[in-house]
Amino acid sequence: MTVESLNKQRVLHLLDTITRGDLEGSLACCTDDVYFLTHAPIDVLTHMGPRHGKAELREFWQKVSSRYSEFRYKVPQILADGDEVAVYLHAHFKKRGNDRVVQFDMAVFYSFRNGQIAQIREIIDSYDLVQQVLEREIGPLIVGEEADGL
Repeated sequence: MTVESLNKQRVLHLLDTITRGDLEGSLACCTDDVYFLTHAPIDVLTHMGPRHGKAELREFWQKVSSRYSEFRYKVPQILADGDEVAVYLHAHFKKRGNDRVVQFDMAVFYSFRNGQIAQIREIIDSYDLVQQVLEREIGPLIVGEEADGL
């Protein structure tokens, strides 16, 4: 088995442990100094700021679990080059408060060190995600109500 195929399997294993709610299993996939960053507006999605180390990553995943009762994903594309893995992911989260489903696509980039995930960087269509989380159209808020004619 090549290092690339092994690292792809490690990423899929991480995603499966997160889906099952196995927080300790998820953290076991990561280095002690794991770095996590989601490119998303943290003024709206405050829990999505940068995280460093297992304790901060645990806090992040616990916060996500407290807000969403279910997480599913599909991986239409996964690529690996040595210790780097890129995943195109369709994510589905069910909100605990009202059972509404939040769906979005994201690109996730994983870096490995000694067989463990040392870095996770996510890029999300944050415009669409914020609208779904807030359950309202945000375009008028951004451009102003009077900009309807543009």
